[in-house]
Amino acid sequence: MKHTMTDIEQLLQQIRNFHDARDWQQFHNSKDLAVALSIEASELLELFLWKGNEGADPQKLKEELADVLMYVLLLADKHGLDIKQPELRQILKNLCSLSAENEIVEFKEAKNLMNSTGVVDSGM
Repeated sequence: MKHTMTDIEQLLQQIRNFHDARDWQQFHNSKDLAVALSIEASELLELFLWKGNEGADPQKLKEELADVLMYVLLLADKHGLDIKQPELRQILKNLCSLSAENEIVEFKEAKNLMNSTGVVDSGM
């Protein structure tokens, strides 16, 4: 399934609406969004603990990837990063196309792209 920027922009707007309706914006400072992203990424990694390379439950994998993507979008939005920028578009494309077969490789590629474009500090 291909995702367009319009899909991602609509998803970001739905996330904003959901959080605004609950007045959660007050809790969405950069540090807490980054911490939440790290926690969700750890939960994603936990799916593979004590299992083979492809041993994660596909449904749980989808749920954790959705959580990671949500916090990526919220953090980018918090900093006014235009998700239409080519480097962010590539990162989001990679995140949206993750599957049980290739999530680790593509995550590393996305992280390398973020580091090389200066989107994130290479010390991550």
